[in-house]
Amino acid sequence: MNEPGLERAMDTLQYLSQDSEARRLYEARQKYLHDEASMIEAAKQEGVKAGIEEVAKNMLALNLDIATIAKATGLTEQEINALMK
Repeated sequence: MNEPGLERAMDTLQYLSQDSEARRLYEARQKYLHDEASMIEAAKQEGVKAGIEEVAKNMLALNLDIATIAKATGLTEQEINALMK
């Protein structure tokens, strides 16, 4: 094993397989990191959606037609109509 990353992973695996409490803590930490990454990704997607909707509202305020707004933003005509309400 000449690769330090692989060697480190093997050392971690060997350590965790010997100690059930360490394994439990490791798995809890991994779950936390995964959950945090998922929350961050969901927040990013929500922010992007809100930004696109804001752009669509601004385009509506400029009296652009719905087909043009749909083409520019990727929103459906139904989503754009809902923003007008």
